[in-house]
Amino acid sequence: MRRRLLLWGGAGVLLLLVSMTVSLSIGTVRLPFLQVWGILAHHLPWIGHSIPADWQPAAEQIIWRVRLPRVLLGLLVGAALGVAGAAFQGVLRNPLADPYTLGVSSGAALGASFLILFGLQFAFGSWTIPVIAFITAAASLLSVLLLARTDGQLKMGTVLLAGVVMHSFLGSFVSLMVAMSKQVINEILFWMMGSLSLRGWSYTLVLLPYLAAGAAVLLMYGRALNLFALGEAQAAHLGVRVERTKLIVLTAATLVTAAAVSVSGVVAFVGLIVPHLLRMLIGPDYRLLLPLSLLGGAIYVLWADTIARMLLSPTEIPLGVVTAFMGAPFFAYLLRKNKRTG
Repeated sequence: MRRRLLLWGGAGVLLLLVSMTVSLSIGTVRLPFLQVWGILAHHLPWIGHSIPADWQPAAEQIIWRVRLPRVLLGLLVGAALGVAGAAFQGVLRNPLADPYTLGVSSGAALGASFLILFGLQFAFGSWTIPVIAFITAAASLLSVLLLARTDGQLKMGTVLLAGVVMHSFLGSFVSLMVAMSKQVINEILFWMMGSLSLRGWSYTLVLLPYLAAGAAVLLMYGRALNLFALGEAQAAHLGVRVERTKLIVLTAATLVTAAAVSVSGVVAFVGLIVPHLLRMLIGPDYRLLLPLSLLGGAIYVLWADTIARMLLSPTEIPLGVVTAFMGAPFFAYLLRKNKRTG
């Protein structure tokens, strides 16, 4: 397993570096690949002073202050949604589960929109939106699980339906806030469509600790999620503390989802597509699937954001529109496939 992780992880890191280089190079101003890496290396400690700055100052400003913060934020958002989607699918044993279809993203967006509408987004500093988004996202997930519970047991067949109901219900509240807003209508619409535009280094610093803590917890539960595939009773017989594991995994996945949504808005279907594509390549082993979903989600969102920037340049398409456009047909395919095998 460790050898496969190193092999696939190395390939993923290589693809990630290539994707970053391409994304940093293209835009309304195109820059050579070598110049991009020269600018980045110039800012490294100890070795940066030895690299001659043979580029225009404007090029350095474009890379360091505009594109690089956006690229890194896209990587973090994608990593968060990718690993959260894999975790939700594993603990709920539902291949169609992801932060968007479970209503978790909508719950986080509801909290963020409420703060924006009433001008409270900085009431407790830069951590205000992520914390409130986590609370509302957790409440949304809890409501979904309660709706799907029958006779004291969680019915996996109804989890997705409950998530769709919750997503629609919370989405109506966000739409109501849009109707009520005047000065901040564009900010609330941002949460509904998702975007990485005009996001500087501060947003990356807000998301990073949430992702690091949540992902570290989730990566510890790869073996337990493998046993969950056998059923909760079998997992318990094999030594898994089922209820404790479900609580920890769901909480950590909700945390990273809420943090991602708090800086990017609702970016749909990333947590659905990425784990499924990886499962086709590497199999269902969550010891591999969780860490590779981090990498895969980062690469997926990075390319989706690059398409959003460039497809109709200079006009920018919201990131959530691009991911929904790609994800909805894939969701329909998975739904049809599960009906055949169910």
